[in-house]
Amino acid sequence: MRFKLLLAAAAMFSPLSPAFAAEAPTLSPDAKKVIAGIDAHYDDIADLASKIWGYAEVGYKEEQSSALLQDALEAEGFSIKNGVAGIPTAFVAEWGTNGPVIAVLAEFDALPGINQDAVATRAPIEGKAAGHACGHNLFGAGSVGAAIAIKNWLAETKTPGVIRLYGTPAEEGGSGKVYMVRDGLFKDVDFALHWHAGDSNSAEAQTSLANRSAKFRFHGTSAHAAGAPERGRSALDGVEAFDMMVNMMREHVDQAARIHYVITKGGNAPNVVPDEAEVFYYVRHPDTKGVEEIWARLEDAARGAALGTGVKVDWEVIHGNNPLLVNEALAKVMHEKLTEVGGVTYTKDEEAFAKKIYASFNHPDAALGDQETIKPYGNSPGYGSTDVGDVSYAVPTVGLRTATWVPGTAAHSWQAVAASGMSIGHKGATVAAKALTLTAIELYQNEGLREAARAEFDAARGPNYKYKSLLGDRKPPLDYRD
Repeated sequence: MRFKLLLAAAAMFSPLSPAFAAEAPTLSPDAKKVIAGIDAHYDDIADLASKIWGYAEVGYKEEQSSALLQDALEAEGFSIKNGVAGIPTAFVAEWGTNGPVIAVLAEFDALPGINQDAVATRAPIEGKAAGHACGHNLFGAGSVGAAIAIKNWLAETKTPGVIRLYGTPAEEGGSGKVYMVRDGLFKDVDFALHWHAGDSNSAEAQTSLANRSAKFRFHGTSAHAAGAPERGRSALDGVEAFDMMVNMMREHVDQAARIHYVITKGGNAPNVVPDEAEVFYYVRHPDTKGVEEIWARLEDAARGAALGTGVKVDWEVIHGNNPLLVNEALAKVMHEKLTEVGGVTYTKDEEAFAKKIYASFNHPDAALGDQETIKPYGNSPGYGSTDVGDVSYAVPTVGLRTATWVPGTAAHSWQAVAASGMSIGHKGATVAAKALTLTAIELYQNEGLREAARAEFDAARGPNYKYKSLLGDRKPPLDYRD
């Protein structure tokens, strides 16, 4: 497979290509050519997305997905550095010399424990242990499409500039980008662009929550639970005491905080006192300092639970993300470009699919048809977390969301997996590729925008800013999904 996003493709663009929302009349002739070139290679972006959707590889295990994206970029003349930051599936692809360096981020990891066929009714695929319930197959494919389109624009216009595609593994709880930031891979980048799958089209200035996770492992003494219970010390008792203490602590933390956990190991038989047990915790807060303060109390609770139940405890920090540092100078431009591109228009078959999916929702907060519109620009809090946050503290960063899913779809749901594996998702990824490309072109051409975005970034970080990761100096947890 080779991409050929030639600007001349505008003349060849057929009205029979997949249906998209009509282009806004404010588009310049050059922008129309770029968009038409991307539309003409919709099938290539869809093919990448479909293959990664089928692989459904979890964090740090994305060997096929990473190789597929690298091959597509290498075929278009990008130089590739793979295995960066101590992560076998992480890579950096680069094209160009001199001029501003613009990074486009690409994710490709799936979520464990959920799978679904690309159909509008609940239909798990037998034997499949993971699925793209967060649309990272679309993220990776759309970003590659944008990087190649940007490369071709640079070459066609002979504009000085460097385009880089960062292949970033394990966003789902693995913090792949944090290790890449920590390793200095963004030091010479001027601006970073990203996007995400969603149920609407938006480029508002939305924040995210800082977060940290760890696996708390309790170690006790096994014994026959009936014949010699006095000789046992239950590691599961330690976990349950810990969980109870944390749940009591919820009353006394900031309302903006979030604490989640799942017991990942609790024993194998009721008549055996468990000597090993494990619980996996997340803590989130709008500020890094808030996470650290709650985390200190979490560690104290773990120690207290171990002491009270006569067992021992240790823990391994798995991941940690800083919150997103919003850059409004960039966000307003991204919103403008997304508005120029427009949303997604469904075919009759896609409408039928969407109606079936929509009927499966409980109290959806969106309406069918919203996929064609662009949400107004604004500022809003975000309650998820992302390792893009650490990138945003290293370099001025901007992102968007596009309607890759049926309006009203929740992330991490079977409905998200279904749409991510078919044309509705592919169209949303193509919308993202267009908006990313037009934003990058604006940055290469507009020195005033570059200066304003950098000034805002420097002011937001402050004169004495020093980067600190929430995962410490640990190495990438390549086995965290084992």
